[in-house]
Amino acid sequence: MGGGSVKGRPADSQGGRPLIGVTTSEVRRAERVEQIPQAEEPSRFEMSLGLTYLRGLEAVGALPVVMPPMAEDAIEPLLDRFDGVCLSGGPDLDPRTYGAEAHPDLGPIEPELDQIELALARRADARRMPILAICRGTQALNVSRGGTLHQHLPDLGTDIAHRQKVPADQASHPVQIERDSKLANILGTTALEVNTFHHQAIDRLGDGLVVTALAPDGTIEAVEDPTRPFVLGVQWHAETMVHRPYEESLFRSFVDACRRHGDGEGPDPGLSRAAAARTG
Repeated sequence: MGGGSVKGRPADSQGGRPLIGVTTSEVRRAERVEQIPQAEEPSRFEMSLGLTYLRGLEAVGALPVVMPPMAEDAIEPLLDRFDGVCLSGGPDLDPRTYGAEAHPDLGPIEPELDQIELALARRADARRMPILAICRGTQALNVSRGGTLHQHLPDLGTDIAHRQKVPADQASHPVQIERDSKLANILGTTALEVNTFHHQAIDRLGDGLVVTALAPDGTIEAVEDPTRPFVLGVQWHAETMVHRPYEESLFRSFVDACRRHGDGEGPDPGLSRAAAARTG
């Protein structure tokens, strides 16, 4: 017999391309449903996820799979097959998920999807799976560990416009990264220019998370769990910046961690290849 799998995982994840689940936390609703000639009936509700997440992960050796909204009892069987989870960006989180009242300027929310994503994050976390969280995903990671959010960043000041006008593949403000953090180790730098497209941000930290990057206005731009091989969140949209060596290294380090997790190996023994090359 050939081409089998171990513990429900596809054979390709064994020392090869790890299977990574990518959340989708946004649904688009059609205002009008019209029949399209020579096409099947259009859907009223559709998942929405930028292809940049999938292409960025695939480019560094992963097999990314988009996770649809699902019943909670489907999460564990799905995680049995994954080597890691990427929590993607999306709309504001429902403040009820962290025990707060809604701010008057709260943006669109998807409460049902919030519950699924938070349950998924908690269960992946309990399995000690590698987790890479991006933008809203970082906020979801924080809430899943008991943290809270600032619901409307302009209330904290307007020194930095955290919803930039320039395209997503361009940076618009600097961040300062903690020197001894895993993030600095991966990126090979403690200062970086990043993009920004978020309405909310971390307020009270979730259990076990530490701040590893800040914007000049004090906004938390990255968190990680220093006790884990790879649980890391960045507030900027790293998936649209993978043409740069920093974000490529971030994605590659995550995929390497997923590969080691799938193979039952320990944490990364050193710098990622890209970071090592830059720090020389």
